[in-house]
Amino acid sequence: MIESPCIKLCQLDDTGKHCIGCLRTLDELRRWGKASDEEKQSILNRLAQLETTRI
Repeated sequence: MIESPCIKLCQLDDTGKHCIGCLRTLDELRRWGKASDEEKQSILNRLAQLETTRI
């Protein structure tokens, strides 16, 4: 089971497209509960890429 990347800082950015806490898109947030482990891992991989480019 893959855990959610939620850090309980649930707020949309100024564009209204991404959570400022976990960086997931609205679509990713909506799909998470029903997503397969493969889909969840894909989302986590994208988030990891974002983190490396933000540094």
